[in-house]
Amino acid sequence: MSSRLSREKINYLSRQVLTVLEQDEQVDFLDDPNEIRLVIVKSIEEEMKLYESLDKKAIDKIQSQKKAIEEGSREWEILYRKYYNDELAKLGKLSD
Repeated sequence: MSSRLSREKINYLSRQVLTVLEQDEQVDFLDDPNEIRLVIVKSIEEEMKLYESLDKKAIDKIQSQKKAIEEGSREWEILYRKYYNDELAKLGKLSD
């Protein structure tokens, strides 16, 4: 279920975020824009790692069931969503 972003896509996203920030009159940069872009890249990468970790935890929980559940089945999808959302909620990243 995980979806990796390529380095190219992460760089593209970081440039888009930086462009939006540069256009906002309420934002003043205290550092070089490229340094800020690099911080954005790092933040995206860290979030992606976190979501990959949550993905793995959800899959591990499904695989630890006594009853074998076929990946891709309706039951698997329901359990995956439940376990993934449980992990998100633990981190406060799931809004009700």
